[in-house]
Formats: sequence, structure tokens, C-alpha cells
Amino acid sequence: MSIVVEHEKRRQNILEKALDVFVDEGFEDATFQKIADRCGITRTTLYIYFKNKKEIFNYSIKQLLSTVDAELSVVRADTNLNMADKLVRILSRIIELLEKNRRLLSVILDYLLHVSKSNGDPNYRVRRRTLKLRHILATMVIDGIKAGEIISMSVKAADDLLYPIIESAIFRLAVLKQESVGDLKASAALAVRLMTRL
Repeated sequence: MSIVVEHEKRRQNILEKALDVFVDEGFEDATFQKIADRCGITRTTLYIYFKNKKEIFNYSIKQLLSTVDAELSVVRADTNLNMADKLVRILSRIIELLEKNRRLLSVILDYLLHVSKSNGDPNYRVRRRTLKLRHILATMVIDGIKAGEIISMSVKAADDLLYPIIESAIFRLAVLKQESVGDLKASAALAVRLMTRL
């Protein structure tokens, strides 16, 4: 059991150091060797944990999304909250997690610019990664409408109202380099209140 714990601990350490390399070098110029050097290990040892830099990058994103997923599950299961309060709490928690992961957001932005320059489709990649989150928010809106807590509206209209708050947080943190975007929590609360029966 201790071997598994140590393996996971080292994996987390590699992810942290790799993030430093991605931030310092940019996604395109970061190499597997630079990551190994920053970690103080050989490339051969690094291969035990990850196949390549893309896998490290994807694993970092997957960890963030798993954390968001876990947070959403806890809030959705809270029977003491109505749907509007759940939506506000979820949006607020996502904003907090984005603030905590601002370095990863800047690397994701750099990666998406790299994809765009090489004639890839960054929109497809973003949508693929955020599909589950959008689905959960849509399901909550539908459940809120069914419960009579949210006004009847299309799921797309709700998505167009709520999701841009998350995008704004990402833009402010990754592009504008703001330290905090906590003010967007009030915007999230206002957006949800506009969706409810006042």
C-alpha cells in the first residue's frame, strides 16, 4: 500500500513541476527532458509515470475536471438547497477552483493558441472538455423548471446566461492575469436570480 501512496505522491510532484515548466517555457517549448530535469529525475524514470508531455498536460486537466465533478456532486446531493441555491453555489465553487488553478489556465490558453496556429480547432477541444459540466448545469436547470423554481426557458438560453460567467473568470485569470475574480460570484447569483420566479 505504501508503494501506491509513494507512487501517487511522486506523480503529483511531477505534475506540479511540469506545470512550472509549461508556465516558464510555454506548451510548445516544454519538453519531456525539461520536465524530467525540473523534477530531478531521468527521462526513463519519468516514463514510469507518463508517456509524454501531452499525457502530463491532459492528466492535469483531468484532475481539475475531476475536482469540479466531485464538488458538483456534493452540491447537487444537498437536499437543504433549492435548485437556484445549488446553481449559485456550484458557479461560486467553480470560480474558486479556477482561481486556485490559474497557472494551469494560462498553460491551457497557451496550448489552445498553439492548436489554433497549427490549424486545429480549439473550440472543439474546449467543448469536448466542458461537455459534462454543461450537461450537469443543463440538467439542473431542467430540474429547476420542473420543480417550478426556475422560469420556463430553453436550455440553450440558460447555458448562454450561465456559462459565460465561467468563461469570463477564465479570461480574467489567464489573459488579464487578475489575482481574484470573486466579484463574478455576485454576477452568478444575479444571473441565477433572473432565472427564478421572483
